[in-house]
Amino acid sequence: MNNSEENIEAEIISGGDSGGNSPTDENIESLEKQEDVSIHESDRSVESKKRKKDYSSFFKKMGRGIADFFTIKRIDWFILKKFLGTYALATVLMLAVISMFDVTEKLDAFLTAPLKETIFDYFLSFLPYFTLMLSPLFVFISVIFFTTKLAGNSEIIALLSSGISFRRLLRPYMIGAAIIAACTFVLSNYLVPPTNQRRIDYTNKYVRNKSVTTGIDIQLMASPGVVVYIGRFENATKTGYRFSLDKFNGKELVSRMTAQTAVYDTTRMYHWVVKDYMIRDFDGMKEKITSGTMKDTVIPIEPRDFLISANDQETLTTPQLSEYVEKQRMRGVANIKGFEIEKEKRYASTAAAFILTLIGMSLSAKKAKGGMGINIGIGLALSFSYILFSTVTSSFAVNGYTSPFIAMEIPNVVYLIIGIFLYRRASKF
Repeated sequence: MNNSEENIEAEIISGGDSGGNSPTDENIESLEKQEDVSIHESDRSVESKKRKKDYSSFFKKMGRGIADFFTIKRIDWFILKKFLGTYALATVLMLAVISMFDVTEKLDAFLTAPLKETIFDYFLSFLPYFTLMLSPLFVFISVIFFTTKLAGNSEIIALLSSGISFRRLLRPYMIGAAIIAACTFVLSNYLVPPTNQRRIDYTNKYVRNKSVTTGIDIQLMASPGVVVYIGRFENATKTGYRFSLDKFNGKELVSRMTAQTAVYDTTRMYHWVVKDYMIRDFDGMKEKITSGTMKDTVIPIEPRDFLISANDQETLTTPQLSEYVEKQRMRGVANIKGFEIEKEKRYASTAAAFILTLIGMSLSAKKAKGGMGINIGIGLALSFSYILFSTVTSSFAVNGYTSPFIAMEIPNVVYLIIGIFLYRRASKF
């Protein structure tokens, strides 16, 4: 026992005399470092919790804002029902007037044609066609009509006095415009174009034939390196005369087929029957000639690719228009501006619902001294000027002054600027 106690005392004495740094000092330093680390970690955790709390409150506010935006309240339903109801009524009344004028103009044709064709082939296509064409006019008139009535009854003043902002009051108008724009987009791009074919066939048969039935000196690229020439084509018999088909490898002519006639087989796509043909194949200085009386061949063209009538673009859906324009552009066909304009016009008319709603609401929200007549007069002038402006700018694209997209969007840009100006002015009262 005495020896062990002496050893312990010796170790303590030797540890206290060596180095000058006692174990207690090292422990104190390590404890201080741990305290600093823990303080930094606690600060970081506090900052992280605060940041998470800020993010959480931000997303909650944003979620409440989005939910509040898409929540339709009683006042929204009231204005939305007024908007869509007036739009439907204006559409029906205007179409009735337009139909009466159309019947008066085409009375002889209607008396000649069978009643079934007149109703189902003509009017069932005529009414949707004119509804889409004059939809901006109907939107503008309906917004001005019922908004002027609300302003005349001091209902808009009461809403603004209750704390509803002018921007908040615009929400149901934009919802109604979105519904009309969505319907317009689906109808004009997909549903109505196929029905236009029956209307056009009816007018060509009983009113005036505007279809192109004959083509002269037709030349186009059927596919890369394959050029087709037809001296004259008769659509009635689907027959082309003085037919030739040249195949190129780069700039070198490798084959040439000529025929007296080429008949398009309507039962099979891209099938042609050439008669009295001769085929010359070139291989350097060598030439191989093959001839015969009749040959069934596949050439990736059809009569509608080169017999283009005035209203053909109205019969194609938007995907068909895009495919047709790309195909004709690849073939080097020049007269496809009408198809490009028709495609851009469908998109522009969809956006017009929002722009004209903004103008109509801003224009008629303030109670006018002259009553409803002044606002309706201004609305009719602006809506007809919009349609006229669209017609004028489309001629810019036809003449090559600008692209079809820019030509169709110019009226929207101009009237959007007018709408923003009127909205800012109206929101100040």
